Amino acid sequence: MTAVAASHDGAAAGAVLAAQNLTRRFGDVLAVDALSLSVQEGELYGLVGPDGAGKTTTIRLLAGLMEADDGEAFILGQSNRDADVELREAIGYMPQQYSLYGDLSVNENLSFFGRLFGLRRSDFDARRKRLLHITRLERFGDRRADALSGGMYKKLALACALLHQPKALILDEPTNGVDPVSRRELWDLLYEFVADGMAVLLATPYMDEAERCHRVGLIHHGALLAEGSPRAMTQNATQRTYVLGSDRRGELEAALDHRSEVLSLTPHGASVRVVVHADGADRFNTWADALDLLSSFEQVRPDFEDVFLGLLAENQLDNDGSVTDESPAT
Repeated sequence: MTAVAASHDGAAAGAVLAAQNLTRRFGDVLAVDALSLSVQEGELYGLVGPDGAGKTTTIRLLAGLMEADDGEAFILGQSNRDADVELREAIGYMPQQYSLYGDLSVNENLSFFGRLFGLRRSDFDARRKRLLHITRLERFGDRRADALSGGMYKKLALACALLHQPKALILDEPTNGVDPVSRRELWDLLYEFVADGMAVLLATPYMDEAERCHRVGLIHHGALLAEGSPRAMTQNATQRTYVLGSDRRGELEAALDHRSEVLSLTPHGASVRVVVHADGADRFNTWADALDLLSSFEQVRPDFEDVFLGLLAENQLDNDGSVTDESPAT
């Protein structure tokens, strides 16, 4: 399977954020490869892929922090190549790395960003109060940023990015290094913003987070492999998924490694979950029926991770004939 040639012609006019054939190289490395996508008002779009797939570079191109070698990024239908200050302020950006001032308190960081955005005092006070309330940071206004937990720090960074009330929010792996409770709270906040009409573009390597998005773009080597709603992509998957049980799992995995139709395999306790190319399903069934290593053999419905791993492996086969060993986070 080759990279998806998604048509986004004209999407820039109606989308809050859009990219058309974005391309970026770093020397001989093609980091983003003619990538097109769009994010609508009130939509949560996930850019999903393993480390090194091109997510951060795409995010920075869309946020106007980096120039493309080819193609264009759009904000509210206008190219960000010549975007003025007012247009750029339509975006709130939260980078992956720590970006706040650690020696400033929660309140001081918010005040700094409020002045940076040129907010009037009355507007700043009202927005600061609301953001501290919804992020549950009201009691920690005097705490230094570098003394916050990972989850609290991310919520403060999110509050700073939202002070100027942007129409679009761009986040680069916002839950990386965050505890499960804070992670859930961050997602609750995102759903609240989307319900209010905000467009949210989120980069993530986590498959469970991808399934929470309205639409996702699966990215690998800088190109989109597929795009759509997680449910539709799972329902329309052509690959087959099997669960094979064995009390000699090591031998079973070694045997599976030699099967050309196997796109991915993932250990699950005493079982192995296997994604098989559709064209090789009959051959795989015949082989498995004759295998004396198996204690159980069942075809199951694919989940979103199966779909992603299968697409990743098919793309790698198309590129160089070898199945990739890259795996997403779960």
